[in-house]
Amino acid sequence: MKKILISMVAVAALTTAGFATVNNQTGCGLGSQIIHDDSSAVMLALQATLNGTTGSQTFGVTSGTSGCKKSRFVMNERAAEFVAANMDQLSREIAIGQGESVETLAELLNIENKAAFAVALQANYNAIYTNEKADMANVLDNVVTIAG
Repeated sequence: MKKILISMVAVAALTTAGFATVNNQTGCGLGSQIIHDDSSAVMLALQATLNGTTGSQTFGVTSGTSGCKKSRFVMNERAAEFVAANMDQLSREIAIGQGESVETLAELLNIENKAAFAVALQANYNAIYTNEKADMANVLDNVVTIAG
């Protein structure tokens, strides 16, 4: 049972570390703020455990505290959910420069000039979808960057 629990903590720590910016192994959070020694697996495990058990990493990523950088896509959860649910349709509509999904995304991002937004997305399609396996977070971050 202990092995399963330790494995789950390790997976959770590694999963959330992808959003962190303090170090590339355990990420940001209380553990990374308190324990600065990341030279051994034991110290990294302690950092990750403290980050995960206190919830400070999740809060830090969302709020931009505890040494975490606030990700742009976290700022608008509704837009993130919309992009995740409509990746294929959104890709097609961005490619043609118009469509209901593009208009809805503009609304969710509080874009005033929807026509200019659609044109900018179409012109920057390759910068938004950087590869065939682009994920929601990258797509939304790229869209927000282009929308300015």
